[in-house]
Amino acid sequence: MTDASARTGTPTGRILFLSHSHPFGVFRVGSHHYARVLSDRGVDVVHVSTPISLVHRLTGRVNSSRLTGIPRGAERDRDGVLQIVPSTVLPRPLAVPTVARMLQRDGIDAAFDAVLIDQPLLWDSSVRSLSSRVIYRPTDLYPGGVKHALQRRILDQADGVIATSDEVLRGLGDLHVPSLILANGAESARFAPPRADAGPRGARCVYVGALDDRFDWGRIEGWALARPDVEFVIAGPDARPPRALPANVEIVGPVPYADVPSLLHTARVGLLPLSDSPLNAGRSPMKLYEYLAAGLAVLARETPGIGASSDLGIEVYTDDGDADAALERALAHPSPNRSGGALASSASWERKTDSLEQFLRTVPSRSV
Repeated sequence: MTDASARTGTPTGRILFLSHSHPFGVFRVGSHHYARVLSDRGVDVVHVSTPISLVHRLTGRVNSSRLTGIPRGAERDRDGVLQIVPSTVLPRPLAVPTVARMLQRDGIDAAFDAVLIDQPLLWDSSVRSLSSRVIYRPTDLYPGGVKHALQRRILDQADGVIATSDEVLRGLGDLHVPSLILANGAESARFAPPRADAGPRGARCVYVGALDDRFDWGRIEGWALARPDVEFVIAGPDARPPRALPANVEIVGPVPYADVPSLLHTARVGLLPLSDSPLNAGRSPMKLYEYLAAGLAVLARETPGIGASSDLGIEVYTDDGDADAALERALAHPSPNRSGGALASSASWERKTDSLEQFLRTVPSRSV
């Protein structure tokens, strides 16, 4: 890779992301932010997401409302990133064509300075031919199943690894290539509270994110019963609480990414109520820094990647026995949380991209 200028050291050329998520829904993931920042720095970025298959549509796994706004072909977004959400008959990894063929089908030159893949299901034999630098960027634990098997194939071919947490890196076993731990970050400036937000906020706690089996509905119920004077707002798609929740719990459904900061600015505490799922051990929640950037204290279940830092407004609990006390500490933290906001600024996506670019420069290329 060459330098765009001696001042910035920004690499020119082309980078391909093979990502588990497209950016046309309510969520933003790490690949979206890296693609955005790199494009802003002059890199030609192509972002391919997990294909949406006919099988997924027919079985209801992807409903029609979630297809709104997804382009049918390659399309540049407002940040200059070329977005591709392929359509296939069968889901990956059964789907054909290969990634190389998907690119060629849209008239895209299938040669890149680097490929960063975080979705094991997008791996096929053609990926190795797309660049002399293939970087695996695992964002989750895959202890078994199809993704585990594909992850092993990727590691056999990859030139480097960028993991989002220590636990995710350890889960890969012994590596024969350079590696880096690069946790998720936040759009600190976007989430920062308005200057007029000077006074303490009311007793309101909020969660924004996925509501799958890694979310602990029981803990929300427990907090709500213990503190009926506190409002708990849960934002995310497909909310399915196991039973009726107390009246002070409000489920607001999915919130568009652009509207999340204003929602957070109404709250005092950001929640990360992680369930007992072993997959939570490897998570690097983006919401941790987004909450802090928005001026919230954070209340989270302790994991290998999330520990207490009371001076920064990060409170953790281990189980139901100490969860209520942790809530009280989070509610008592000065509001808005200025010290946490300073930490979030140091974890901006611009700084994360600096580290990513530096790593790419150190990874030896191979002939393809």
